[in-house]
Amino acid sequence: MKKWFFIGLTSFLMTNTLSAQFNESPILNKQNEDKKLLNWGYFLGLNQYDFKIEYKENAQDILVSKSFGFNVGLIGEVRLNEFLDVRFEPGLHYGSRLMGFPGFDDERDAIREVKSTYINFPLLLKASTKRFGNFKPFLLGGASTGLNLGSNEESLDDNESGTFRMKKWVYNYELGFGIDFYLEYFKFTPSIRGVFAITDELVPDNDPNSPWTGNIESLKTRGIFINFTFE
Repeated sequence: MKKWFFIGLTSFLMTNTLSAQFNESPILNKQNEDKKLLNWGYFLGLNQYDFKIEYKENAQDILVSKSFGFNVGLIGEVRLNEFLDVRFEPGLHYGSRLMGFPGFDDERDAIREVKSTYINFPLLLKASTKRFGNFKPFLLGGASTGLNLGSNEESLDDNESGTFRMKKWVYNYELGFGIDFYLEYFKFTPSIRGVFAITDELVPDNDPNSPWTGNIESLKTRGIFINFTFE
């Protein structure tokens, strides 16, 4: 239900913004916005995290149940030229995943809730088209590193005690697209971005034959961000 609420809200905002911007002869807002060397802003948004799991041997898959989390952060942008900008977007990203491990009869052993609070540090290149009236589409991509405050990496307990452990630091690449809308008093930007970990995040259990982690070769985060930016 929450998923459809957020999709509906996003569609409503986009529809109203588009109807105001795609007139034949719009009044140009914020005409000097993109001429500044530095731009600042903030973002709010939603995320949905998943895992990409690779196994040592063929076996029944570990199931991952996804849910929506939230994003909040700041934006610093440096203008390179009319079409290229470098962006730094430090932010807080909270999400939760449920992992279902096969081979257990007791739900307390089969289910692990993985709550993650990432402090994310992405450095991105934004490539925009020419401005059309009061809107301008763009693509962006780059690299990021994240500090997982809920990793449990240093915990002596493992899954035998109900504790799923992950590494504190994760390294990602990010790809996305969006549209800048130039409103009367600020620039509003909805965007969608995929986040893909390139490093293994799993801290294996102390027992190398653990029924939880023994067959996992690597565990990497995948995620989708829907952000709303105000500059």
